[in-house]
Amino acid sequence: MPELKLARLPDRTPVKLAITVTPDLHLMLQQYAALYAEAYGREESVADLVPAMLAAFLESDRNFVRSRAAAK
Repeated sequence: MPELKLARLPDRTPVKLAITVTPDLHLMLQQYAALYAEAYGREESVADLVPAMLAAFLESDRNFVRSRAAAK
């Protein structure tokens, strides 16, 4: 098998999660989606925004990032 410069791509199969949020959090998510639409001129559903929001949060948590790097 030839060696390629590009490594094998990771599994990208989406995993569906069902969560329950408080009414206050639901309202904030809806408000964020409205602000997002105003800022970018494109409406996105809360369900589409939440994964990106969670990824951004986790990637910005320095202790979490360090912990993951140390575990590798």
